[in-house]
Amino acid sequence: MAEFTYNPVQTVQPNQPVVLNTSIGCPRGYVLHRNESGIVTLRGAVNNPCGNFARYQVTFNGNIAIPDGGTAPAPISIALALDGEPILTSRAIVTPAATATDPPTQENFFNVTSTAIITVPKCCCFNVSVENTSESATPATTPAPAILVQNANLTVTRIA
Repeated sequence: MAEFTYNPVQTVQPNQPVVLNTSIGCPRGYVLHRNESGIVTLRGAVNNPCGNFARYQVTFNGNIAIPDGGTAPAPISIALALDGEPILTSRAIVTPAATATDPPTQENFFNVTSTAIITVPKCCCFNVSVENTSESATPATTPAPAILVQNANLTVTRIA
């Protein structure tokens, strides 16, 4: 198991990854990460000569909110992304009831969890990240919102 965290509040722009630090790395080198990066690499290393893949369970948990001056109610969301493409079944969506305050208070944050099972073929690598997948309520006139993320925690467990 590998665990990556980042506790301070960070602003994450649309389609950008959440920054993580290494807390507990993978001692075998199956899961790779560079500190202050939002990308975690999963290797398709197999111990069994007949094995064709490595399988990982990837789970994100954290708190998200809209920044000061953000509009409400506008849905905000995060999702796990595989090689930069969001895994839509892992998308966590919340709709804040009011505009955030500056500085953000605990009441303005929503706790979200997202998980996915990722199969990596033998001798391949996939990059996993947690991205801001928020969309604009009126795409023609308003850009997608940035979000605040606090207490980001990503765990990667090799299950096969």
